[in-house]
Amino acid sequence: MPDAASLDDRVRRAALENAVDHEGVAHVSAVMARLLATDPSLRPRAEEVRGLVSAAVAELRDVPLPELEDRLDALGGRSARRAASGGTAGGEFPDLPGARDGAVVLRMAPFPNGVLHIGHGRLLFVHQHYRERYHGRILLVFDDTAGSEEKRAEPEFFQLIQEDCELAGVRPDAVFYKSDRIANHYPWARRVIDRGAAYVCTCPAETLRENRARGIACAERTQGPGEAADAWQRMLDGGFAAGEAVLRLKTDMADPDPAFRDRVLFRISDVDHPRVGRRIRVWPMLEFSWAVDDIELGVTHVLRGKELVIEDRMQQFIWTLLGISGPPFLHWGLLRVREAKVAKSKTNLEVRRGIYDGWDDPRTWSLRSLDRRGISMAALRTFILSFGMSLSDIDVAAETLYAENRKAIDSTTVRRAFVPDPVRVEVDGYPADLGTVELPNHPDRPALGTREVRAGPAFYLPRRDLLQHVGEEIRLKDLVNVRLPAAAPDGDRLRAEFTSRENRRLPRLQWVGADGAVPVDLLGIDGAHASGVAEAALGSAPPRDIVQFERVGFVRVDGRGNAGTPPVRVVFGHP
Repeated sequence: MPDAASLDDRVRRAALENAVDHEGVAHVSAVMARLLATDPSLRPRAEEVRGLVSAAVAELRDVPLPELEDRLDALGGRSARRAASGGTAGGEFPDLPGARDGAVVLRMAPFPNGVLHIGHGRLLFVHQHYRERYHGRILLVFDDTAGSEEKRAEPEFFQLIQEDCELAGVRPDAVFYKSDRIANHYPWARRVIDRGAAYVCTCPAETLRENRARGIACAERTQGPGEAADAWQRMLDGGFAAGEAVLRLKTDMADPDPAFRDRVLFRISDVDHPRVGRRIRVWPMLEFSWAVDDIELGVTHVLRGKELVIEDRMQQFIWTLLGISGPPFLHWGLLRVREAKVAKSKTNLEVRRGIYDGWDDPRTWSLRSLDRRGISMAALRTFILSFGMSLSDIDVAAETLYAENRKAIDSTTVRRAFVPDPVRVEVDGYPADLGTVELPNHPDRPALGTREVRAGPAFYLPRRDLLQHVGEEIRLKDLVNVRLPAAAPDGDRLRAEFTSRENRRLPRLQWVGADGAVPVDLLGIDGAHASGVAEAALGSAPPRDIVQFERVGFVRVDGRGNAGTPPVRVVFGHP
């Protein structure tokens, strides 16, 4: 844990770097995120760190950008940016056991009850990494078994998930549906029964759970192969109602893991399935279905989260029982982005109720919501792969992803002025020759050119800034100096006085010329809408164009809702 002196230095450096990155204005949340992401030992001291960060940001608030850059240079320039919490650039990916180039077959198996979100990033990009490494194939196999009343396959997600794969650049070589393959599983069930390893159980669900927890076998466990086969056929012929009977595997009733004791292989369900209706009533549990499909579909390696280890045991148990050599399993740990509150059921409900404005609402943290915000799938892939195949659970700040995206887009993204909660300010004595000014599209990239910006004598300034600098002399960024009135604005208009053109050390305020200002609706990550105005050039930005609002952050012109009439809708990406 760093001592007080070194922590002060790190906070100061991080605040300076953030201020230089954002046209002289540091953001407390972004500085906090970077510090906690790069040093998890600081998390128990988060409140102390926040106090230091807030003080550092306040100290830098009115410092001109050139001086900020000088101060950063005096500290030795920018510090190295490490991936957060266990991640290293280009994380480690072990060789796949026994893999042969051109012969690797992998499978991704989403349940179709929601779109793919940031948590599925590891599923997508780890599979893609190994496909590219071995010139192999990826199968997309929908795990659309009967599910339950609480978790049901829904028809629209079959197509939406394929679109998500396309968006991520992870295009499957073949697509399968578990619901099309159910008949293939029945002969395998009969093979298990014929080996005396399965029986039909009619215990009530609660009794089954209690007996399993206590290690007590139900009376039907004594069924021989013939008796079990007859009861199994009765299940297939409709002789039992839904919930009345299940096919169970005979494992060790004294197994240390109660969940592994005589697990259910098949159950009866009358749920109306979106692809097969009620034509199928006897459904395999997922681990049995994969014991079958991983063999029949030719899967060579199974890659998945370590939380599915019991599924590994089940598949291996069945393969050993039937004398089959199945593919090896490789696992990764949980990767959680702290700010991403991902919950499929809640997301689906909020979308259907109209609370969220679609599957790409920023609050969903879906892949399509990240794309809508201007976060590239290439940056997401780099972020995901930086953690390799680590089995450790990783808790990381979104800032780490944002840093990757920033590196990818900053040098090619033009700047535009934006003013939230604007107040119209008339500047008395404003120079007549400054009706327009030529400003660079990027402060460090001359190749991106310049644009002509309409200026005074009337401007829009942020109400928050005006309230902070009542009666003070301020500088309209990159333009002129003015003195604000002694009274705080109590409406949407006020008057100020021109003082000079000289670039002096004064608080710098963002502005938008009132002539030609474009109304803007800014959709935030939290789903809230903020109103403001932007310079006229934003009005010609095409849908999905990414720009950086100076002193705000990167935004993407919304791909929907911009039909040429104001306001221009944009979606906030990140600082």
